[in-house]
Amino acid sequence: MQTIPERSYSREDWLKGYQSQPQEYDYPITSIQGTIPSELQGTLFRNGPGLLDINGIPIRHPFDGDGMISAISFNNGTAHFRSAFVKTEGYLAEQKTGKILYRGVFGTQKPGGWLNNIFDLKLKNIANTNIIYWGGKLLALWEAASPYRLDPRTLETLGLDYLDGILQPGDAFAAHPRIDPRCELDDGKPCLVNFAIKPGLSTKILVYELSFEGKLLRRYEHITPGFAFIHDFAITPNYCIFFQNAVTYNPVPFLLGLKGAGECVNFQAGKPTKIILIPRQPPHLDVRVLEVNAGFVFHHANAFEEGNTICLDSICYQSLPQIDPSSSYQGVDFDTLDPGQLWRFRLDLTTQQVNSELLESRCCEFPTLNSDLVGRSYRYVYMGAAHNQTGNAPLQAIVKVDLVTGDRLLCSFAPKGFVGEPIFIPKPKATREDDGWLITIVYNAKRHASDVVILDATNLATVAGLELKHHIPYGLHGSWTPRLF
Repeated sequence: MQTIPERSYSREDWLKGYQSQPQEYDYPITSIQGTIPSELQGTLFRNGPGLLDINGIPIRHPFDGDGMISAISFNNGTAHFRSAFVKTEGYLAEQKTGKILYRGVFGTQKPGGWLNNIFDLKLKNIANTNIIYWGGKLLALWEAASPYRLDPRTLETLGLDYLDGILQPGDAFAAHPRIDPRCELDDGKPCLVNFAIKPGLSTKILVYELSFEGKLLRRYEHITPGFAFIHDFAITPNYCIFFQNAVTYNPVPFLLGLKGAGECVNFQAGKPTKIILIPRQPPHLDVRVLEVNAGFVFHHANAFEEGNTICLDSICYQSLPQIDPSSSYQGVDFDTLDPGQLWRFRLDLTTQQVNSELLESRCCEFPTLNSDLVGRSYRYVYMGAAHNQTGNAPLQAIVKVDLVTGDRLLCSFAPKGFVGEPIFIPKPKATREDDGWLITIVYNAKRHASDVVILDATNLATVAGLELKHHIPYGLHGSWTPRLF
């Protein structure tokens, strides 16, 4: 058994996972430890920044990196890997010139100082946050712009996609859609729910609901006072739920070319978070706004209704550190930052009161669950997690939390492994909520390459480890489709 040191990682190992991967690949995976289940049929799509520099000039933050799609297809016990960059207008232009031509939201600036950045408000659609297959289209998502469509078989970029006229040029489509598995408004058929933010002195929240065929079912909106930093949301059969984090935004340094837009966001410690509940039932007018001290929230796990109470499970941070224009993400000191932790919020719609409960104190992120229970009462949540029970650290493990008993299971890849988001895939004819597999991509610092790891979702035992020939930089989000591409 491998001995894990008290500090479960080295900074040098962690940083290697942030090296750019400029190559695109297409090959069958032949180096396999264990056995790929023959019942595992379909395609895992994954998105994340593939370039952390432009022609050797580093970008300021990974979130500014160009999106690279990975596709792992599984067929009768075999697997195939394919990757490709989303060939956005900005990606093609910068690859042609070998220069940074756009300012990044999180601090990347064009060379030449503030004089070359002042009043340049054009952002590059980096299409780097999520990837979904819906309505017969494979869509790469970035929350500040329209989706890019790709060929699901070849990953060739087909261009911007306005969802058959649902969006107009310049419209955004957020990177965290939720799929209602049995929409009560549509005779129990699945529908995709997503949103867009139009910021300003007041913020407009736009909500779209799309059929399985990609047709618009409902579009509605709500205006909330003040600036809203909203990355994710949650749904129940009756509500869309948004956390309006307690932040302020001063755009002047961005306008003057001194900072990126994200560097102008300031977290207001001690101020309450607004919880906005927008009814999904037309005419969508009875909007409720509650308040709670929740710290800062990027991601929600799930929400569900219990009578006149809504339960919402979210990853919360006690504080959000200010992005420092003078430093790089590579110098981050994990020990000085608050960890993400899983909290449950109970929203009493009768009394308008909110109670909160800590569900998982271990540092964790990227929550996922059995997608058949999105918006419904559920028992198991899976997350990327730190190896150690306390403190902040890179994600090196997968944790399974039983929300009924409080039991936990942990599968750790420390000290050389660093995990990404787990994706739950149900087994054919599954009868239990956790009867399935988890797939996560693990950066293996020992090989400076990535492994595609399949876990049994019941006990977190490793079913198979698929060794890629190269590394994939740390990614963000992905999705599974039973379609084999």
